[in-house]
Amino acid sequence: MKTLIASVLLAAILQTTIAQTNSGGFETAVAKLNNAKTAKDYEATAEDFLKITETESNNWLAWYYAAFCNAQTGWLYQRDGEKIEPFANTAEEQINKALSLIDTSSQKKELSEVYCIMAMVNQDKVFINPQTYGPKFGPAAFRYMYLAQSANPQNPRALYLVGWQKFATPKAWGGDKAKAKELLLQANHLLVQEVTTGTSPHWGKTEVEALLKQIR
Repeated sequence: MKTLIASVLLAAILQTTIAQTNSGGFETAVAKLNNAKTAKDYEATAEDFLKITETESNNWLAWYYAAFCNAQTGWLYQRDGEKIEPFANTAEEQINKALSLIDTSSQKKELSEVYCIMAMVNQDKVFINPQTYGPKFGPAAFRYMYLAQSANPQNPRALYLVGWQKFATPKAWGGDKAKAKELLLQANHLLVQEVTTGTSPHWGKTEVEALLKQIR
């Protein structure tokens, strides 16, 4: 009996230790992501989150962050379309996995975050070759941007992406820099209030500030 109790206690201690280690690794990866700037930075951080999914396969956030890093890498390579496709495809697989792990009827904030990455993935595909892929993936990117905003109107990342779309689209096709500025200022206001520690999504401030500088 004593041996059985000791074994149970040891197993509990090991499980607690593993959970604490994984949690620490996740927070470390998010902190690393906060400081990412280049495509290579995001590539490396994507690998960190992918390793976390090996032990936390049911953690939607781990898949979400891996997908975000790959999608963001594609955005940073947008002037070199030949490099984008593998990142877009990998991000698509990962964000679909994240989507499968949330309750879309009750987790609207989480759903909004997932839709943001889906929008980025489709825009990645446009960047590969705008003339060839724009007609197919452009509308899908726009749709996910607006779905993200609809799921959570207070999501600054959704506001950023819709603002980016208004900024990047020619006026003849619905672009509107005044509206873009309005949306980006809203996003910036919400981002300033967000907690920038922990593992909840909080990216976007750098991107929003960079766009606002271009509009001003």
